[in-house]
Amino acid sequence: MIEVRHEIRPVWPFRLPSAGGMDGVTRKRGGVIERLLHVDGVAAAVRAAQPAADRVVIGARAERADVAEEAVARMRFALGVDVDLRPFYERFRDDPLIGRSVRDRPHLRVSRRPEPFEALAWAVCEQLIEYERAAAIERRIVYRLGRSAPGWDGVTVLHDLPSAAMLAGVAPALLQSFDLSAGRSLALIRAAREVACGRVDLRAEDHERGWARLRRIPGIGSWTLEVLGLHGQGRHDQLPAGDLAYIKLVGRLMDGGNPHARATEDEVRAFFAPYEGWGGLAGAHALGGKATGGGGAALRFAAAA
Repeated sequence: MIEVRHEIRPVWPFRLPSAGGMDGVTRKRGGVIERLLHVDGVAAAVRAAQPAADRVVIGARAERADVAEEAVARMRFALGVDVDLRPFYERFRDDPLIGRSVRDRPHLRVSRRPEPFEALAWAVCEQLIEYERAAAIERRIVYRLGRSAPGWDGVTVLHDLPSAAMLAGVAPALLQSFDLSAGRSLALIRAAREVACGRVDLRAEDHERGWARLRRIPGIGSWTLEVLGLHGQGRHDQLPAGDLAYIKLVGRLMDGGNPHARATEDEVRAFFAPYEGWGGLAGAHALGGKATGGGGAALRFAAAA
């Protein structure tokens, strides 16, 4: 196995995520994040650690040096370690809604996936159901259909999502047996086919072209594509406005703190319009705190302690 290791000095305050995910592909032990990635079908075990506030170390082991280097690059993207958030900070540090959170947590980043197809696949799984149930479906997909390989230590087994080509060929009934609804099973398979055959290139610079093609698939709409853009393609301007968390948050803020109020998707978009270009990150700050207020100019934001 060939090992590569990069020491990175973040250009903006950074903190390694405090935990792995619930889908069974990322784990964190002893302050080290580890997961399995595949580059052109070749496995790479990737690790990331933060030995000091101003230093992040990311390494990868694979059979080929180019695969290891690409795996490191994808993990750097997923962690957002190279992202400079100074423009966001300067613009919104005094904002009445999220300013306190921006000042208190300049390190906050939107979570990303190292592969955009991961974000797309999981967005389909997570449509309109509670996250714990969706995560259980995702784990079944990973353990039944996904790929596995030894981890960094050569002993521990790590797991990765199935490739788009793999999912493109599964029977809808199999995905339904994992508790994924019939409609979402078909949507996931059709999306996987578009990616696997190259009709949709999720890494292309022209994201909107791929989104337009995916939108033709029944069951894939604005929320799914906004999750893909934000979490899979690094688009800070994308806000999943149809997310129930935002519908509740904006409804409460618009209705004097009423915990039962609900906004429409259009109202959520209008509410976050002042954060043009940064809606996804602004939303992360808003959801990460305690929102209070009575609507309009009276809105205020108090960051969580």
